[in-house]
Amino acid sequence: MSTSADFIEYICGQIADTGVVTYRKMFGEYMVYVNAKPLLLVCDNTAYVKMLDCVADELSDAEVGEPYSGARPHYLLNVDNAELCGRVIRLLDAATPVPKPKKLNK
Repeated sequence: MSTSADFIEYICGQIADTGVVTYRKMFGEYMVYVNAKPLLLVCDNTAYVKMLDCVADELSDAEVGEPYSGARPHYLLNVDNAELCGRVIRLLDAATPVPKPKKLNK
């Protein structure tokens, strides 16, 4: 099962007040970006957060799972809790640098 367009739109709505929220389809699933930073991986209608120190306290009670076979464990984000989502996104945004542009090979 892959992520539905309705679900990805729902997540983006839940975190809309945290910055500029966009998403891209990647490998049949989605990456959610806030302020041009890749912060959430969304697979099979589930939002995953990297297990980083900056969100460990906030997500200490969260379930843990793998977004795809062979992936490192991630926190599962309760997207129905808009307050929690906002806090987690703000922590991730502060701790995550904007990715450097990829160089094109000529």
